[in-house]
Amino acid sequence: MTNSAKIQVTLVAPLQFTHPIDQLGILLAQIADLEAQAEIIKNELKSNEGTIEGDLYKGCVTLSERKTVDNKAVFIAADVPAEIIAKYTKTTAVITLKVTSR
Repeated sequence: MTNSAKIQVTLVAPLQFTHPIDQLGILLAQIADLEAQAEIIKNELKSNEGTIEGDLYKGCVTLSERKTVDNKAVFIAADVPAEIIAKYTKTTAVITLKVTSR
């Protein structure tokens, strides 16, 4: 890294709280903070293409293109009937847990 300040991480021990939702909330908050810090570092490192050598880790920055197909636009352009789209649409059960602070 070039001229970057060292990042200090302070973690709270989630196990000092007895309720699992409190433990999870603390961990998720710490993860969010760490991911934000990691994103800052990633963006800095991505400014130069090539190999990056650190003391403990090494990385490689490469440039590539990703192509995706806009299925909705294709269906509309091909005039695919809604019944056909519904027939080949998969439905998956999802369980969601949302954690917010009090």
